[in-house]
Amino acid sequence: MNDSMIRVIVVLLFVCACLSGRVQYCDLAGGQSRQKAQAKERLYYACPMHPQVRSAKPGRCPKCGMTLRRVLKVQASKPATAATDFPGVIIDTTADSSLRIPDVHVYDQNGKQVRFYTDLVKGKTVAINFIFTTCTAICPPLTATFRRVQQNLAERAPQARLISVSVDPTVDTPERLRDFAAKYKAEPGWTFVTGEPGEIDKLLKALGSAVADKNDHSPMILIGNDAAGYWTRVYGLSSPTLLAQTISEVAGRK
Repeated sequence: MNDSMIRVIVVLLFVCACLSGRVQYCDLAGGQSRQKAQAKERLYYACPMHPQVRSAKPGRCPKCGMTLRRVLKVQASKPATAATDFPGVIIDTTADSSLRIPDVHVYDQNGKQVRFYTDLVKGKTVAINFIFTTCTAICPPLTATFRRVQQNLAERAPQARLISVSVDPTVDTPERLRDFAAKYKAEPGWTFVTGEPGEIDKLLKALGSAVADKNDHSPMILIGNDAAGYWTRVYGLSSPTLLAQTISEVAGRK
């Protein structure tokens, strides 16, 4: 084999090696791009009042003007076996499993002063939503859903407790909350909470639900098993059956 043939073979081998490396790089880059695209598809912004209104970017709902909230759509790729596996339940991506709840003084719908953490949460499984009695938009369906959840929990997890925190403590006196609770036929085990504005503000901030405008309050339900140190958030207008099942799963955590 002469020198010319050797040089040709070397050049061909070099070209083949370069082409192979380029193909591998393209495959890797393409795979990373697909993964990023899939992640973006699962994350979006939705209106608390009109969940069908979605956007890839932050903004406001064109129907009601509420601020769009960042949410994650959970895909039903396997059988539902955990609180975050139920199809149709929207999980807040800011959910925190190490939530620190202040032990502020609050009043229940009967006018009794209690400590929020010590008396209502400590050692218990709870589901917490956020309402105000003069609300005519999202609060009525949120509260009606909570009522159906309480009925479903009677068999699934009777030890679980429901808490509704007023985001308008100046107006929502215990008497107003008592009437509101009666309107929705709330049973024992469901506490409606109000208090001094400063204490409620501190509580709402700790629970991740503080807003400048009460009409923009979160439609999410905070579900926690305090004994297990586990907390998550779910969309408050999901199916009552799915919400009750999620609460039951959280209650079963050790």
